[in-house]
Amino acid sequence: MHDIPLTFAVPTYRLRDVPQTVEAYDENFSTNGHIVKLMVFDDSSPATQKKYYSLLEQTQTQNELYYVGPREKEAFIQLVNKRVNNTRLEPLVRNLFRPSYGGNRNFTLIYTLGELLVSSDDDMRPYALIEDSPESLSETEISRGKLVKPDAPGYSDKAFDILSSFYDVLGRPVKSLPRNFLQGEYVVDTAMDLETNATLGVTRENSLFLKAGRIPPNAIVKIAQTFRTGTNDIDAVDFVDLYLQNEDQVGINELNDYYALVNFRPVVTNKNWRMDCGVGGYDNEFGLPPFFPTRLRFEDYIYRLWIQRQGIVAAHVDSVQFHSKSNYMRNPPAAEIFNEEISNLLKRKIKDSLRKTSDLGIEFGYEGEVTIEDATQILDRIRALYQRAKTAAKSARDTERKMGIEFFADSLQKAFYGFDSDFFQQNVTRMVDDVISQFKGSLDLWPTLIEICYYAKSKKAFPQVRVLNKTSKRPARRVSPKPRTPQLSSTVGAQKND
Repeated sequence: MHDIPLTFAVPTYRLRDVPQTVEAYDENFSTNGHIVKLMVFDDSSPATQKKYYSLLEQTQTQNELYYVGPREKEAFIQLVNKRVNNTRLEPLVRNLFRPSYGGNRNFTLIYTLGELLVSSDDDMRPYALIEDSPESLSETEISRGKLVKPDAPGYSDKAFDILSSFYDVLGRPVKSLPRNFLQGEYVVDTAMDLETNATLGVTRENSLFLKAGRIPPNAIVKIAQTFRTGTNDIDAVDFVDLYLQNEDQVGINELNDYYALVNFRPVVTNKNWRMDCGVGGYDNEFGLPPFFPTRLRFEDYIYRLWIQRQGIVAAHVDSVQFHSKSNYMRNPPAAEIFNEEISNLLKRKIKDSLRKTSDLGIEFGYEGEVTIEDATQILDRIRALYQRAKTAAKSARDTERKMGIEFFADSLQKAFYGFDSDFFQQNVTRMVDDVISQFKGSLDLWPTLIEICYYAKSKKAFPQVRVLNKTSKRPARRVSPKPRTPQLSSTVGAQKND
């Protein structure tokens, strides 16, 4: 019987935004009696790190704060390459940890091997926008939410004990979970496609419903997430459509609505198509699959496929966080739409060719081909959006709004290669082929890296910097996870406990 340490990580490429995030979560953890290691994993360039690192040193936390930036990451990669001792594999190692959404999260997995990991994006906060008078949910309804104006009456911010909600489930068998957890096969979102999470169109309300299914009582919760409020998790196309429909909105990046929860309840499922790594928790005691090392926003899709593996399950925990979308250093809407279309194409192709899952990865047959039919389907959707933008520009009464819509329409046409199907198909094929090759090489190498790093970490901490910030002297009461017997789910884990 033992307690497993937990690390709280903030993966970021916007170091300027991180200090407020760190202080907000530290306050939540301290208020609820937790002592936990805080870590920032920074994908900033050396120049940006030099410009904004001092802001981290100006923070005040009760928990110790550590930093892994460009210098520490390079030292880690060199250490790994030395242990791999194969120059032909060095490009694959660098690809796994390349500056990207998935590459940065792979650092969080390696640095927390043997631990529990809880991770929140830099634009998340440990409270939620909840309706003051919750409505009753139906028997199979998990949550209900709606878009509201920021100053709408009847809604309030509510804080939750984030870490305790993860401690309750991560690494634990289903039979030991709190009794208020519903159990089923998977969760269906009324506003989203089940398997890609692409939204089904603009909607101001949605619910999550539980699909019935039996969960083995000894299945282990390997991944978990909180619910999320704030800036709604909608596709870039829907984000643009909301702008086009609101004649009073001048700028495309203005955020006029927030997503609020009416009610919610925790659930554990065999599958989890709603996996959200922005508010995720992981049982990383024996290692986990890598995130897809990509700059496209679907790095966590591998977990939606992997969690279908027999004997492991996922959970939505009994707490909620708030997402305040930052437009700082984000791609323009046209580029975001392009990325989402390619991501959704890859999701479908990888899912449809999935062959098997293993302890530390997945295997799929897709080789990267993009057909003319694939290209045509994408371009048909985007041409329709282009026409909606042109129509909205003609009817715009405000000159600035008219110019903004026309600029977006022109950007959209350029991003999709002038809507030329042959040119589009040719360039997307090259892009997708490179991406798939990188994924497959990364998945092949990952188990070797896990084994190397598992033991290297037990001897010496990986490169990291203790941030010399202001640390409050007020003691916090430690809330430890409940002790449990480790579940030997991999060769590495079994060797560790011999």
